[in-house]
Amino acid sequence: MTIRLPSADGSLRTYEPRTEPLHVSPGTPFTSRTVFSAAHVVADPYADVSPDSPAAVDWDATLAFRRHLWSHGLGVAEAMDTAQRGMGLDWAGAAELIRRSAAEARSVGGRIACGVGTDQITGGSLAEIRAAYEEQLAVVEESGAQPILMASRALAAAASGPEDYLEIYGRLLRQSAEPVILHWLGPMFDPALEGYWGSADLDAATETFLEVVAAHPDKVDGIKVSLLDARREIDLRRRLPRGVRCYTGDDFNYPELIAGDDQGFSHALLGIFDPLGPLAAEAVRVLDTGDTAGFRSLLDPTAELSRHLFQAPTRFYKTGVVLLAWLAGHQSHFTMIGGLQSARSLPHLARAYELADALGLFPDPKLAEERMKNLLSLYGVTP
Repeated sequence: MTIRLPSADGSLRTYEPRTEPLHVSPGTPFTSRTVFSAAHVVADPYADVSPDSPAAVDWDATLAFRRHLWSHGLGVAEAMDTAQRGMGLDWAGAAELIRRSAAEARSVGGRIACGVGTDQITGGSLAEIRAAYEEQLAVVEESGAQPILMASRALAAAASGPEDYLEIYGRLLRQSAEPVILHWLGPMFDPALEGYWGSADLDAATETFLEVVAAHPDKVDGIKVSLLDARREIDLRRRLPRGVRCYTGDDFNYPELIAGDDQGFSHALLGIFDPLGPLAAEAVRVLDTGDTAGFRSLLDPTAELSRHLFQAPTRFYKTGVVLLAWLAGHQSHFTMIGGLQSARSLPHLARAYELADALGLFPDPKLAEERMKNLLSLYGVTP
């Protein structure tokens, strides 16, 4: 049983899929790390929409995928960039997603945190940006979910310097009912966020970010850092006030950051834990026993797949995530909001399949192989 996969040079190579998946069963709750998977949304493939239309979401399949993550003990980070927030999912769709997912979380006892941004506006004054944040914060708090204060494109465009960030975030944190997660999303994920925290110099931006945290440690559960820079994250987490967590968002270096060192470790809030859910959960349970080497032996081999999915332009990693969800049988189609399934090349998708299959991520390898062959045939690849 083989499959012909296209390479970047235009040639076809023969790959022999594995016949047995990696068997992972749901287990006990995590004890040593807090772990969220940023989850994707499932588009409605039958909706008559264009890339500019409001998102058409298959709610049943979207919520079923969240139940899958919760069943393995993972928390769900909802309405984040993995859910195509700002890349097809507008605020109206995100608000509906937050309400539905939070209700589902209550029904199954799952942990959920939801993104709070300003994407109902495209620009405006600082007062208008603050009001947009406050509107979304109210929706998340009313749903019963933990807020994640996300980086704002509007604020990046309007802010004149660090003092504007200190003012906006200070006001939001003072009025938040419960501790929030602060999210620093780097420009590799969203070019519109270049210069966030008031400076393109990351050292200067870090100082402003830490100033926000230090001024309100009782209102900050943790920070999520998505800069793909392990050294910077380690340095930053060592400077956090006691009790404030660091959630890694580094989809390149997550095994070492979660494992940590003798001075601390990172928790996790990761898009790559969408396709890696069961395997990631198993690895964290091994880490809970104190077996760091066993944790690394499970998670280190996944880094090649993650680096592939998140390669530049990084913001299109969602295409690979949804491809793997389809191949794994979590949804019936490879269709994305805004037609984003076309954002990666066929060789890129083929390599994603190959790496994921080698890890045993597909519960039914034969189904994954058949679906991949169907996709290849649409591109003109013959058996």
